[in-house]
Amino acid sequence: MADGAFEETVREIVERFAALEGPLLPILHAVQDQLGYLPSACVAVIAKGLNLSRAEVQGVISFYPLFRVSPPGKRIITICRAEACQAMGGAALEAHAESALGIGFGETSADGEVTLEPIYCLGNCACAPSMTIDGVLHARVDAKRFDELMGR
Repeated sequence: MADGAFEETVREIVERFAALEGPLLPILHAVQDQLGYLPSACVAVIAKGLNLSRAEVQGVISFYPLFRVSPPGKRIITICRAEACQAMGGAALEAHAESALGIGFGETSADGEVTLEPIYCLGNCACAPSMTIDGVLHARVDAKRFDELMGR
């Protein structure tokens, strides 16, 4: 997306949500949904549109772990790190995933194929440990099942 088109997209989103009470979070979510992440250049556009400082916008982005500031991979893998999943082998799954993918949490593979993200409860505690692949929930995942799901 060219810079002009990107800025216009962000401005349109700001205009669409600006009248809401507390519009910043809905705007950030909408921009990320549209662009896949929150490029640093969007901060100034959002700040200007809402009459906020860039620091206020950046502070919200950096506070919430679900906001991305770099492009995600083609596939997004989330692994639950909440207590139930941890109690059922989540730490072993995390270690295996990092090793198998060659990346840590919050990172994207060098080829841009996979992003690995933590999540803190998928609401699937009875079937722990759980993960998602591109938003699709998978339960009772161990190293072998992870490799199967990833096509390895």
